[in-house]
Parts: sequence; C-alpha cells; structure tokens
Amino acid sequence: MTSPSTAHRAVLTLSCPDAAGIVHSVSGFLVDRGMTIVQSQQFGDAISGRFFMRVEFSDIAGGAVDVDTLRTDFASVAVDFAMDWRLVDAAERQRTVLMVSKFAHCLNDLLFRNSIGELNLDIVAVVSNHPDLGRLADGYGVPFRHVPVTKESKAEAEAALLDLVREENVDLVVLARYMQILSDDLCKQLDGKAINIHHSMLPSFKGAKPYHQAHTRGVKVIGATAHYVTADLDEGPIIEQELIRVDHSLTPDELAARGREAESRALARAVRWHTENRITMNHGRTVVFQ
Repeated sequence: MTSPSTAHRAVLTLSCPDAAGIVHSVSGFLVDRGMTIVQSQQFGDAISGRFFMRVEFSDIAGGAVDVDTLRTDFASVAVDFAMDWRLVDAAERQRTVLMVSKFAHCLNDLLFRNSIGELNLDIVAVVSNHPDLGRLADGYGVPFRHVPVTKESKAEAEAALLDLVREENVDLVVLARYMQILSDDLCKQLDGKAINIHHSMLPSFKGAKPYHQAHTRGVKVIGATAHYVTADLDEGPIIEQELIRVDHSLTPDELAARGREAESRALARAVRWHTENRITMNHGRTVVFQ
C-alpha cells in the first residue's frame, strides 16, 4: 500500500564535512530540474564537524520523479562536498523480515500498523525459533518460517536467515523480541539494516523476568530502546527510546505490561523512521530527522 502523500515524492539524505554552500547547491540542483521541496531538515554537528540533511521533494508539475536520472546528475554535486548520500523514491516499500520468539506484542503491533498503511513495509516473512506465532502471521497473510535454534544448529539457522535475505532482496531485518544472540559475523552481514528492541533497564536487570527484578528494586521509570544491531550486544547506535514513569502500586505483571507498550511504541517509531530514510549515522550515534 502506497500513501498518496508520498506517491510522487523522493528523498535525498546526505552527510558531509560542514562547509558553506551545501544547502544552496542542493536546493539549486532540485530547482534546476523542476523539483519543489516539500520538507527540508538539516543539522550541523559542531563536535564532529559534519553536516546532515534530509530533503523530501516532488516534481513541481505533479508528475513522477525520475529518481535514476536524478541520482546520476547529483553525483557531481556529491563529489564537490565529499558527501555520503542516498536518493530514493519515498513510496518505495522496504522488503522486510520480522524475527520473533514467543512474545507477540511487537510482532502484532508491526503487522497491524503495516496492514493499515502506517508503515510502508513489504513483509516477506516472519522468522521464529519457535512455532507459537505462526497463526498470528497467517492471520495477516505473511509467510511464517520456523527455524529452530540450538547450540548445535545456530550456525545453520543463521545461514538460512542470510539465504532468505539474499534470495528475497531484503532491505531490513527487525528483531521484534527475537530472544537469540546473533553471532558477530551475522551482525556484520546485517550492518545498518537490522533493528533490535529491548527494555531500557539494561544492564541492571539481565536475563529472565527483568520487570520482576525491577519491581523488587522499586524502580520509578521503565522503558525501551530501539537500536541498530552490532556485534556489541545491545549497544548498537540508538534510534529511539520510550520512557514510562511507574510507582509502588504496580505489580510485576503490570510493570511488564507497561514495558510491552513501551517496546512496541519505540520499535514502531524506529522502523518507520528507518524506512522513511530519516536516520543518518554520525560516528556511532544517529541523527534522526523526525
């Protein structure tokens, strides 16, 4: 499903050493080719000395944007400013694999949001190390693949995932509460195109029943963190965080319920921002144009 608001738009994202004339050159390039800017955001980082920009634009006459031609033409501008850049069709649906274990809340939330057009995903498969959520995927008409993971079969399971990514030309892998640690090699293979979600109380409450541990300690805030997957476990570049204040009146199960809400919201926003090309890397941190 393509949103009418993005049907004839394109998005240019870029980062480069900060210098005079970047905005003028970009806007001039678009105007010279009959484009009109719909939305423009920029950020100059005084610490890293880099400049970041996201421009969403359309054809001033209302026709389709020739993204391929624009890419070719923009290359000379990019060279002048030593840009890292990307120019894409705003309506392009990203081919996505959702990975999950037994907790259904994040998976259900993403499937529902996508079904009503809130996300622009082409979900090619739900992959799980347990069979429990196959019926949920079936209900949304999404293929379900049960790939059991044991200590002995972990390498084989990860190879199967990479085969799926290559065969289906997957753009994004979302770990929607997938309770397996990915190998360093798999993390490198998925660099920049895998998003994970976990509760924000790490590293304090690791392992089973973290919300019960938090209840025992009497925490006053809980939350969730969505981040890109790296070989550093749960320490990849942060995309979004959700925070909820809690108090002594909540039971451990009620804390866990609030936590599920936080996880679902944070992950949905991270996925949407990624697929709308709103995120750029800045030396291990993210610049997110919301």
